[in-house]
Amino acid sequence: MTTISIIGSGNMATAIGARAAAHGHTVEILGRDSVQARAAADDIGHGATVAEYGTKPTGDIVFLAVLYASAVDIVTHYGDKLAGKIIIEITNPFNADASGVVTTPGNSITQQIAAVAPADTQVVKAFNTIFRDVLASDRKLDVFFAGGNAKARVRVSALLESMGLRPLDAGGLETTHALEWAGILLMGLARNGGGFGITLGAE
Repeated sequence: MTTISIIGSGNMATAIGARAAAHGHTVEILGRDSVQARAAADDIGHGATVAEYGTKPTGDIVFLAVLYASAVDIVTHYGDKLAGKIIIEITNPFNADASGVVTTPGNSITQQIAAVAPADTQVVKAFNTIFRDVLASDRKLDVFFAGGNAKARVRVSALLESMGLRPLDAGGLETTHALEWAGILLMGLARNGGGFGITLGAE
């Protein structure tokens, strides 16, 4: 097992951290609000720790579990402290009523993050098609992911499998905009009879 770092301390950060910790990984939380970060670590349990926001993450795999509007700025702020790491970003760049996305093909949030990250940092999108409470249930779930290079995606796949999830590799950075629209599909299904306990999968 490994150490993963999570930048962010909201509901998804806690759900991801709890699932990772329950499956034997060491979890580190880095949040702007130190009180909220400590609360998230306490909720995660299993010895989860808190590091000062802005310091170099301990883990080689770093989850960026923040709102899309701040994601690029946060990666810019961290700069070289993210060099050589794999960033898994979970954002959904929804418009105001979650009927569409604010990004365009070739300019997904994942691609925007990759553009400001250190050259040897690989950025992968995952978890944007899973609701927080579904993830927290610890069911076997399909996780679509895309981005980075092939080597990074192999590592992300292995991490997801170790968390009791089924990884579904959708390809490189060019596919990440499609995953953003998959988030809209999930939201539409949930709002129109499916409820917020559903998830997307493949057979």
